[in-house]
Amino acid sequence: MTKYKLEYIWLDGYKPTPNLRGKTQIKEFDHFPTLEDLPLWGFDGSSTQQAEGHSSDCILKPVAVYPDPARKNGVLVMSEVLLPDGTPHPTNARATILDDEGAWFGFEQEYFFYKDGRPLGFPEHGYPAPQGPYYTGVGFKNVGDIAREIVEEHLELCLEAGINHEGINAEVAKGQWEFQVFGKGSKKAADEVWIARYLLLRLTEKYGVDIEFHCKPLGDTDWNGSGMHCNFSTEYMRTVGGKAYFEALMAAFGKNWKEHIDVYGPDNDKRLTGKHETAPWNKFSYGVADRGASIRVPHSFVKNDYKGYLEDRRPNSQGDPYAIASRVLKTIAEVDTKAVAAA
Repeated sequence: MTKYKLEYIWLDGYKPTPNLRGKTQIKEFDHFPTLEDLPLWGFDGSSTQQAEGHSSDCILKPVAVYPDPARKNGVLVMSEVLLPDGTPHPTNARATILDDEGAWFGFEQEYFFYKDGRPLGFPEHGYPAPQGPYYTGVGFKNVGDIAREIVEEHLELCLEAGINHEGINAEVAKGQWEFQVFGKGSKKAADEVWIARYLLLRLTEKYGVDIEFHCKPLGDTDWNGSGMHCNFSTEYMRTVGGKAYFEALMAAFGKNWKEHIDVYGPDNDKRLTGKHETAPWNKFSYGVADRGASIRVPHSFVKNDYKGYLEDRRPNSQGDPYAIASRVLKTIAEVDTKAVAAA
């Protein structure tokens, strides 16, 4: 029998964006534990904005399991939060989202490294040289001395944990980076984004560096904000598609623009201003290879008879991938494929 370190990870009740929480339980198994092997566990919800002190018990229900590469015999246990009666907690967004294994999601998570209250690499006062050389940049003057070390280590941790991590790059602003995660099914894709975020936050503890997920941390300045562009497709989009269906889909996205913005992360009005290759938060648009549109349509999508994937550029870096994926699927579900085909 081996003693495993089970790190139960969940989302707390803070608003407008939840924080990741985690605590460790030690249990013996004669094999790497499966989801079915893992017990429910509890925590004090009064310390996480999820319960009152007079009735503080909350329950953790394991929903996904990954090896923890940073620990010997470590296990990462993504968990949902339940009420004492076993029903989903009001903060448990995962329990009620639409899910479809035929729906594929790719999230592009942008973020800033922060140290001493400013982006990593910024001078103590003022700003560094303007944007331009930092995106996909190399060399000390562009990326500094520890940022690449962190992102490379984070990449290895994700791959060893079984996260479907698809790439990294330095982003447009100094101290800003991005990683990409792809998953089949909204819950699977979103679980892996949250675990990747957790691994990044835990990793940077030893470097004395913080991660800033706010979508516009530098305020109203000539510096890019951070997004979490959502690339999505369904089986119908990949195999049937068609221009008529695409136009009906865009009409549905346009009609529901506010419902999307409402769950695409807080403070998007500060990021989606029409500047820095963003569409205004309150206007919907789409365009082929247009980085300034709400939805960017890849050239490959059009060339392939309007089949493939689309990129919603409005979700921001603070967004909850559970809510984002679910909202996308809700809008897609409004389009009657039979009616489109008949027309």
